[in-house]
Amino acid sequence: MKTNIRLLARFLRRDSASPSPNEWPLEAQRVSFAYNGRPVLRDVDLRVLPGQMVGVIGPNGAGKSTLIKILSRLLRPDEGRVSLGGRDLTLWGHTQLARHLAVVPQAAQLPETFTAWEVVLMGRTPYLGLLGNETATDMAIAQRAMEETSTWHLASRLIGQLSGGERQRVVMARALAQEPRVLLLDEPTLHLDINHQLEILSLVRHLVDEQGLAVLAIFHDLNLAAQFCQELVLLCQGRVFARGCPEKVITATNIAAVYGVEVTILSHPHNGRPTVLPN
Repeated sequence: MKTNIRLLARFLRRDSASPSPNEWPLEAQRVSFAYNGRPVLRDVDLRVLPGQMVGVIGPNGAGKSTLIKILSRLLRPDEGRVSLGGRDLTLWGHTQLARHLAVVPQAAQLPETFTAWEVVLMGRTPYLGLLGNETATDMAIAQRAMEETSTWHLASRLIGQLSGGERQRVVMARALAQEPRVLLLDEPTLHLDINHQLEILSLVRHLVDEQGLAVLAIFHDLNLAAQFCQELVLLCQGRVFARGCPEKVITATNIAAVYGVEVTILSHPHNGRPTVLPN
């Protein structure tokens, strides 16, 4: 696994210098959104920098998935603005945005009769020329992305034949094949067993640390969020209830107030990160 990660890191390294810490931030400023008059997000401020993995946590209905849709321009905020690299998201062309921002949705709609290889190659679409043909470089990038997500052995399998966890890893491979600067993950470990959970999150965190990728990920598992994220944002009823390092956000008081349950918070024996245990 470590060898594969190093190979992918070298392969994804761009010729140009890595962006400065303020060159490619993804920012939401006072974002509010409502579905049919029902408020879902209220005055949400958020900033994700290159080399940073930010986790968004909160109970069902807190607005987490809606936030991802707004940050990826699937939805437009009713109030406030979203910017990438200081430029309003509405000003980015579709192809240009796809070269910089990739999304792994919670339940991606995939063509059942396509092979996994064909789906991952879709990640190279923003880079194709006028003829739309993949080059040897495109294919090499797609293969490396599949190797790193442990899906290369699924390349010839039809999407309709894959399990939920296999499909989720194929979608992750497709996102990595885009070579994004910003990666948005909506429940990236959905349907995955613990081995693949750790493999995928370790890969993402490595690309954050070594390649300066900016990542925002939604988590339901508070312990995974605490272990892999440098910063957490806790949403409650569409508002930011708390933000900061995991030790500041995942506290018994905050969990009781937002989730309505009593928990005990212990320090992880290896790294001191908070670990949540139900009472």
